[in-house]
This record gives sequence, C-alpha cells and structure tokens, in this order.
Amino acid sequence: MRERLLRNTALSAIAIFTATATPAFAQAQSNSTSSESAPGEIVVTAAKRSENLQSVPISVSAIGGDALEKSRITNVDSLVTKVANLQLTSIVGDNTPIFALRGVSMSDYSLNQSSPVATYYDEVYKGNFAFLGVAMYDLERVEVLRGPQGTLYGKNTTGGAVNIISRDAKLGETSGYLNAGYGNYNRVDVNGAVNVPLGDKAALRVAGTFSRADGWFKNVVPGLPDLASTREYALRGTLKFEPTDSVRFTLRASTSFQNPQNYGIYAQPEAVQRPGLSKWEIASDVSQRRRARTTSVALTTNIDVSDTLAITSITSYDKGTLFFREDTDGTATKLLEIPYYDRASQFAQDLRLTSDTGGPFDFILGAYFNREKVYNETTFEIATDVDVNGDGFINAQDCADGLPLACKVKNQFTQIKKSFALYSDLKYKLTDALTVRGGLRYTHDTGVQSGFRSDALGVDNSLVATLIPPSALRYKNNNVSGKIGFDYKLASGDLLYASFSKGYRAPSFNAQAFFDPSELSVAKAEKVTSYEVGAKTQFWDRRVTLNMAAFYYDYRNQQFINVDPTTAAQTLLNIPKSRIYGAEAELTVRPTDTFTFHGGLGLLSTKIIRGDVSGTDVSGRRLSNAPSLTFNAGIDFTVFKNDALTFSIHPDLSYQSNQFFEVINVPRLRQSSYALVGGHVDLETADGRYSLSVWAKNLGNKFYFTSRVDLLAGFGFDYNHIGNPRTFGVTLGAKF
Repeated sequence: MRERLLRNTALSAIAIFTATATPAFAQAQSNSTSSESAPGEIVVTAAKRSENLQSVPISVSAIGGDALEKSRITNVDSLVTKVANLQLTSIVGDNTPIFALRGVSMSDYSLNQSSPVATYYDEVYKGNFAFLGVAMYDLERVEVLRGPQGTLYGKNTTGGAVNIISRDAKLGETSGYLNAGYGNYNRVDVNGAVNVPLGDKAALRVAGTFSRADGWFKNVVPGLPDLASTREYALRGTLKFEPTDSVRFTLRASTSFQNPQNYGIYAQPEAVQRPGLSKWEIASDVSQRRRARTTSVALTTNIDVSDTLAITSITSYDKGTLFFREDTDGTATKLLEIPYYDRASQFAQDLRLTSDTGGPFDFILGAYFNREKVYNETTFEIATDVDVNGDGFINAQDCADGLPLACKVKNQFTQIKKSFALYSDLKYKLTDALTVRGGLRYTHDTGVQSGFRSDALGVDNSLVATLIPPSALRYKNNNVSGKIGFDYKLASGDLLYASFSKGYRAPSFNAQAFFDPSELSVAKAEKVTSYEVGAKTQFWDRRVTLNMAAFYYDYRNQQFINVDPTTAAQTLLNIPKSRIYGAEAELTVRPTDTFTFHGGLGLLSTKIIRGDVSGTDVSGRRLSNAPSLTFNAGIDFTVFKNDALTFSIHPDLSYQSNQFFEVINVPRLRQSSYALVGGHVDLETADGRYSLSVWAKNLGNKFYFTSRVDLLAGFGFDYNHIGNPRTFGVTLGAKF
C-alpha cells in the first residue's frame, strides 16, 4: 500500500506539472531579464560548464555561500537539512559523513572505503575520509547532484555528487570580511577572508576559520572531559594569475586540523548500559582526543585555444590522517573500545577539452587519472579489564586463555588504488527547442591490498597469536558508463527533460577482517541504472521557481558488511539486486522583494529484491538511510528596511519520516520520524558592511539517532550515534 501511494504521488506530480506548465511558462516569458538581474537565478557548474541552474537537465540543489554562512551550515553533515532525499550516517564522526542520496548508500564503516555519493572540493575528488577535514568556509556555493554521474564525474557516483565550491580570488579588488560569534557550550567561531590584487594580472585570496566549543555529551565520570566537543581550524589560499586574456591559472592550497574530544556512543538498553543517566549524559572512560589533519594543493589551468575551444587541466595532491579512539560500549568499562587510524595520500589529474561553438553541436572530451594510497589500522580492544585467569593480574596469558577476551585484536594493511578514465559529454540541438545529450566513460580500475595481517595482542601489546597471516588481495576492473537524454525547452524558456544513465562504484577491499583468513574479501563493483524525467519551471515574472524530478533505479551489487551469525566473521559482500523509485520537488516563491519561501520535498520507495545478510534473507526489506518522505522549508522575511538598517527573520524546518540504518530492518533499531526547527534573525546596515545575526539549531532539543548498529547478540548492547542537541548563538560580521 505504501509503495503504491508513493508511486502514484510521484506520477501525479509530473502529471500536474504537465497539465499546468503551458500557461505558467507563457507568464514567465513576459519578463525576460538578464542572468544578473533575474531574481533567484543561480549559476552552477554541475555539468562542467557555467550554466543557469534552470537550463541544466539534471536534478541539482544549489545553496549559495551567504545562505550557508547565515544558516550555520558549518560542516557538510548539516546539508541534509537543506536538500531533499539527502541523508547521512555519522558513524565515523562529524565532518566525515557517509552520504545517502535517493536511497543509494554505503553499508560499511571502514575508513578505507569511498562513499557512492562522491564529494568534490573545487572539482577535486575526495574519496577517503582522511581527505575531508574542514571545508565549509568562504564558499561560493554547494551543489548536490542527484542520480548517477557516471560520465563527467565517473566512479563512486552511483548515488550522486556533492560539489563544494570555494570563493575565487578576484583581480583588481581589495576586499574582505570578518565574522566572530559566541554560542552555548562556550562556542567561539571566527572566520574571514582577505582578497588583494597583485598587479593587474594576479590576485591572492586568503581565507580561514577557527571554532572551539565544549562537549555537549556530558561525561559523568569524575575528572574526565565531556564528549562531542569542537576544536578545529582551517586555512585556504587561492592565487589567481591571468597572464593573457586566454590563459588563466588558479592555485589553491589548504590545510585543516581537528583535535576535539571524540563523539560519544549512546548504548542501549538504557537500564543496563546507562543506569541513572539522562539522554545527554554518558559515562565514558576514554579521554583521548580525535585528530584529523588535511593538506591539499590543486592547480587549475584554463586555456582558450580559440573562440570556441577551451582546455581545462586540474592537477591535485592530497594527504591526510585521521585517528580516534571510540568508546564503543558507551560505558566506563572496557567491554569494547576501538582505536581507528587512517593515513592517505592521492594524486589526481583531470584534463578536458570543452567546446562552445554557439551552433547545434558541443562537446566535452576528457581523460582522468587518480592514484590513492591508504594505510589502515584498526584494533578491537575486547574486555581488556577482565581477569580471565582470576589470578589478580591481567596480562598476555589472559588473552591466550580467553581469546578474544582480554585481547587487543589488531589488523593493518596498505591499499593502493589506481583509476584511469576517458570520458565524453555531447549535446546536439535537433531543433531550437529539442536537444539530445549523451556521453560515455571508460574506466580502468586496479587495486592492491598488501601487508594485511591480524594479530591478537595482550594488554601490554605483546604478540599472543597471529589470526590472519600476512596476505594480499588484488582486483582489476573495466567499466563503461553512459548517459543519453532529451530536453525540450518551451517557448517560455522552461525545461522538460528525460534521461537514461548508468553509474559505477569501484570494487572494495574488506577492512573488517580480524579473526579468520576467510574474512578477507573483495566486493564486486556496484552499479545503478537510472531512468529519470524532470521539469524546471519559472513563472509569475520569475517569482516562482518549481523544479521536479521522478526516477526509477535498478540497483545492483550494493556493497555491505556481512556478519556470520555463527562465527561472527565479517566479510564484504554484495546485495545482488534492489529497486528504488521516487521523486523530488523544490519550490521557491518570491511574491515581494521582502518575502521568499523556499521548500523541498523528497519521496522514496526502496526494496531489496534479492539478498542475504548475516544469515537473513532480506528480500522485501527496505534499504538503509532511505526515509520515504523528507521535507525542508524556510522563509526569508524582511521586517523593515530603511536608510540605515535592514531587519529580517529566517525560520526553517526539516522533517524526515521513519527509517532504518541497516537492511535487516530490526524493529527496535527503527528511527521514528522527526522534525528539526531552527533559523536566524539578522540586523544589517544599509550598505551591507556590518551585520548582527542571532541563530539557533534544533530549537526543540529533539533527541534522534544518526546511526544504529545491532551488537546485542555479540556484546549485549545496541550501538547508537545521536544528533546534536539545541545550539544557539550570536555572530557579528564586518565587510570591507
């Protein structure tokens, strides 16, 4: 019944649009304005060209940098409250999200893996968690592309892509800004940027951010710090050089560092794991800080070969480290603690030729190379406070006699992945209104996991037993992804489109092998075949923008961690087949210059057609991180504006229906529906130079889970991450 309702709703949305589009478009045509002056118009680079959002036949959500700053979207995790059908699980902590988009997600928490929703910083792919760091500052915009992006973006975009685009250096301009804020939990935020010209042909922009806050997860253990604190900074330098009108260089270098108290685990059942504790309290015996450091350098070169051809080269190098000790049991005992360590580096080169002929035919032809090296180390410290022998001492002999009790089971390995691709994106105008688009991408992937071993160590780190001797695994894979579609532009300039596309996620190595060589495995490549129709409309003199899309996915070989219920062995396998369908609608209404409403609606139905997980047939179950309904809405209302000041209010709301974080759909682990309310109130001088903003998030102090794992059978508890509580503060800003 639920699936039939969702299907009918999605089809009805498209039918309603089709029935009402013609008169609406006719109204829009009467107010033709330039892109600079058109209200609400946004330019995006989702298709590797600068285009009006309304002209791109892709389901894209774009959020401007000023809106991100004022809404306190200071880490990528918070994007889920602004984008329909975007979800995440925060199982490895803040600023390292595992995104799910339209139900396509990653059912693995290993630090060597790459999400099927790819993250890009200024067109540089950031696949490993160690590369992510702090990025949400001094931004031009964020673009979220829904659906497989297998041609222009390539592998690991079966669900879509998140593009984070920083502000560029500007020639001939001296400018900057500084924001400083204070909030609850003694939160202090400072961020800003300075842009200076270096002669007539060059400019430098330096941006930075600093944040510090006490932990909101109150630790009741005397003398130990509260968890889930904030302690981070980041710097980014952008050097732009234009020696001629046809040659442009942009060099970006950035670094970030995070050193907070780690997140806390909300273990259940509460009567056993959390006696006498409130929802926002924890008894944790782990005080070691989380550490994450990133360094990145990227050179973007643009050369106009002629009036119609341009070459773009993006050369980048990244390195990063990520370490944290997780108090997995969420108690002051040592039942289970897991230190994670991830060190990664990558080199990437993207080279493409882009045409802009002004005629019926245009193309993008490109080549891409990426080499990623990862060192991964994970230790299961299991009941290291248990005296197995009862002799009053805990040492290596206790591990030998009680394995895995009183043991540190540690695995480690090095992983090298190489990817080479050739790609094309073509478009041809059959008529002034009808355009056909298509593209192909050939990808050759290789991977080597070497030096894998797992050892059981005593509490003194002495070797007790080698559980998995030194081993190596390899894979080699070739893939061709493609896309073909048609878009039809009505006389008003609004767009209807339909597309067929394929996405590809590369094979993956299992990082969770600890106890037996049989756990070593390579998951097959994951693939999505997508069928999508959509519409992008503006009417009422462009004061209303309504964009809609409906889609159907054939989802094959989703990668997931399988736990054998009899041996507890963990292998990385594939769910053979699932299907997903749904729809999105995004609406912006600007009836006056002082009032704007913006909202997004996501509908989703997911079903596993065939699969076995942890000894359970999961056919007919829902996919993880796939609520059937998501909704977000906000209002921008200017209360008054005079020659001196502007006062405005900006409430917002996000809602999602119930969901599961695992595919067995364990009833007790179901996250019920919830809504988050927040917003900001702004006071700004008429010239825009000075501002005061009062903001709040999760005003209702809603308690909700962001990930859940069933450890009841093996360890006697359920493992849960919880969302941030109510936060609020004030920010002062100045521009020059």
